[in-house]
Amino acid sequence: MRETAATSPTDARTDPAGNPLDRFGLSKPVWLLGWISFFTDSASEMVYPLLPLFLTNVLGAGAMSLGVIEGVAEGTSSILKIVSGWLSDRTGTPKRLVVAGYSLSSLARPLISFVTAWPQVLALRFIDRIGKGVRTSPRDALLKEFSPEHMRGRVYGFHRAMDHSGAVVGPLIAAAYLHFHPEAYRALFTWTLVPGLIVVALVLRLPSRRPTPTQSSGASRSPLALRSSPLPHRFYAAMSVISLFALGNASDSFILLRLSNLGVAVAWIPLLWSALHVVKMTSSVLGGVLSDRFGRRTLIATGYLWYAAIYGGFAYLTTLPATIAMFLAYGIYFGLTEGVEKAWVADMAPKDATGIAFGIYNAAIGVGGLVASVLFGLIWTRVSPPAAFLTGASLALAASVLLYLAFSDATDSHH
Repeated sequence: MRETAATSPTDARTDPAGNPLDRFGLSKPVWLLGWISFFTDSASEMVYPLLPLFLTNVLGAGAMSLGVIEGVAEGTSSILKIVSGWLSDRTGTPKRLVVAGYSLSSLARPLISFVTAWPQVLALRFIDRIGKGVRTSPRDALLKEFSPEHMRGRVYGFHRAMDHSGAVVGPLIAAAYLHFHPEAYRALFTWTLVPGLIVVALVLRLPSRRPTPTQSSGASRSPLALRSSPLPHRFYAAMSVISLFALGNASDSFILLRLSNLGVAVAWIPLLWSALHVVKMTSSVLGGVLSDRFGRRTLIATGYLWYAAIYGGFAYLTTLPATIAMFLAYGIYFGLTEGVEKAWVADMAPKDATGIAFGIYNAAIGVGGLVASVLFGLIWTRVSPPAAFLTGASLALAASVLLYLAFSDATDSHH
């Protein structure tokens, strides 16, 4: 079946919400959401890589406090992604949730500069992750509204690329600032208010969703009484495979620790982190475009195989140049999977259940990552670092095989 046959010349020049497309096939709201993610991640990455040093060197906290902070923060975010996705579908107003989520994070992040004890950092990280949990699923649902069906991979890949480009800029700004103002962590954290205010200004410019006939007819009822279409069985099958992979997808902090153990100086870690995001940024756009042409399953399975090969390399490589090359090649995995998985979720979800579909997907990634990091840490300390990396590689390989067994070519997404 040729899905493009039903597309009129007018439709080819606009997104599903009627916004004109530019020469790259992107509409103005997609560019807005891209720049919003760019500035948000720039601010976040000015803080996140330095938080362990701030906690230990300035506040005198230990490694356990960092684990508690990140565990509570990410767990909260994962749960709220389901709730916010559900609310997005029920109310039909995802923009309100997106505005609230980005504003909350943007205003909470600079307040870390005023803390005097690690529980206060916990409280602010908790608020920051509440913002992330509130905005993520509604934002991903909004992107579907601004994505022509045959270009969804490109749109979601572009958005991930803008997010990663912010992660390139943030650490470089932090490194430059600390070079001229050594250990001035508090002042640096205060400066994150600038990109935060830019984010709030941009997110307010997002267009609001036009009510659908179902929402208009149900306006007199409580939004919680509205029902959405059930998600298809293949969506849950896809989430099962993605969850299996997520159990082997531990925090990248372990990879940075591996690099440090092999002799990479601390001063080079932020630069390597930025370089990794350069690879992520460039590969995300390419991966999204390729998934529009060759199908989501093909790209995701290839990404899982690539991940397995990279983790296998981390298990066995001991020379520093080869490990650094492997670290940079690791960024290609993100380009093959992140935006493509989101485009796949958008393909499978009914229009009035897109928010909850993204909520389930984002929560599966988040919870799986938390469990993976705990298991990875246990295997790292009780057995060995190579054993931990090989466990992650094995789960990625199993997920890739299951992806092909569970989904035939007929159920793959080709546009």
